[in-house]
This record gives sequence, C-alpha cells and structure tokens, in this order.
Amino acid sequence: MTPSPPCVTDPRLAALSGVRHAFFTREGGVSTGVYDSLNVGRGSHDDPKAVEENRRRAASLFGLEADALLTCHQVHSALVVSADAAFGQTRPAADGVVVARPGLICGALSADCAPILLADAEARIVAAAHAGWKGALDGMAESVVEAMIARGARRERIVAAVGPCIAQASYEVGLEYLDRFEAGDPGASRWFAPGAHAQKRQFDLPGYVISRLDRAGVADAQWIGCDTCADERFFSNRRAFHRQEGDYGRLLSAIVLV
Repeated sequence: MTPSPPCVTDPRLAALSGVRHAFFTREGGVSTGVYDSLNVGRGSHDDPKAVEENRRRAASLFGLEADALLTCHQVHSALVVSADAAFGQTRPAADGVVVARPGLICGALSADCAPILLADAEARIVAAAHAGWKGALDGMAESVVEAMIARGARRERIVAAVGPCIAQASYEVGLEYLDRFEAGDPGASRWFAPGAHAQKRQFDLPGYVISRLDRAGVADAQWIGCDTCADERFFSNRRAFHRQEGDYGRLLSAIVLV
C-alpha cells in the first residue's frame, strides 16, 4: 500500500473530537519537474493523471477516495459554497467550502496564498478557504464564518488555523497594494512594514487574515508559522517566478469530519 503523504498540523485543530485535518507539503506524490511531487492543482500544466493520483494519495490519509475531496475552481474571491455531496466533474467557482457531514473533505489549494481550515466540533461543521491578498481584503474570512453559521455553527466555538503561506519577510509589494488596502479597509496599513526602499512594503498576509477572522468573531485563530516562499517543503508561486520556472504546483490543506 502506498503510504499517505506527509503533512503538518495545528495542535488546536488536532485536539478537536471528530475532526481530522492536514496541511500537506509538496512531498509524497508522483509529479515530476517543477511539480515535484504532491501537486494537487488541476489548474496547473502538470500531467492530469499525476494530479489525480496525488489527490487520491491525499484523500487516503483520511481513509477516503479521491472523489470525496472537495476543492473549488478558485477565483480569488470571497465566495463560499456549502456542500452535501461530492462535486463530481463540475467544480464550483468559489474559494471556500463548508461541510456538515462526515465523508466529505473540505480542501483549499495554495502556493503562497493563505489556506484557512476551520471547525466547530460541537456543531460538527468544518470549512476550508483560500485567501490571497484580494480574497482577504474582499472578506473571505468573514464569508466562510458566516457560511458556517448558516449551517448551525457558533462563531465563539470556531477554531481556525491559517496554514502554510507567504510570510511578511518574503512578501514584498509596491505602494499600490498599501493604497488599495487603505481604501478598502482603513487602518490596514499596520500590516505593511517598510520595504527595501521607499517604494516597497512587506505585507503580513497571515497576520491580516487572522485579524479578519478576529473581526468575524473567531478569537481562536492562529498561523502555523510555515513560510511557503522560504521553505522548500512547500510550493511557492513567488519562488517559482524568481527562478523563472514557468509554473508551480499547488498545495492542499484539508479538513474532514469523522
């Protein structure tokens, strides 16, 4: 039997009864080249058969088949879908998925953007979301929390973990980002540190996402501390761009009720 791929976990989510989760690394798959090795992104230019095998391996960690893994066609939005059955061949255009039954895996793909896994273990509701800078600014954290509440969760019981993503030290942006955040969310400038010169800033994506979760009423939220750009265990869009690699793999963050 093929072993399940390695992953990292959040101790607070891991302590919840009836919930399992994983922030997968890029290791333990079959893809080659720039996709080496656990690329689960159907939107990449990887061999589709390799991607499906990688998804099968990831789902096997939870004792489920690949068709139980629910990942959206991510569009950098604040859109969230609630699922009661497998998606099949049609992926909804959204960046978050909520589930309230066992046997379906909520998944989010990323390669520097912030994946968020959330659970209300008492209500038995879990969710996964993808938040890049645009989705975070547009309200992904609030949207996924409200979608959970619509299914019966309570915000004060929700535990949230932000998974591997680009850290502030690796995330240099131009002043136009600072201007856009200040226009859309006054006061957000506190998440931008001085850059290498006057026209640059360093953006704290995980810190900002956690602040938006807190604004949504989720007090129990933290980042697991893995910088995708600096840590070779993870895929990174920015690192691939700097190396002129042409494309990059996608990581999987997943959570399921058991």
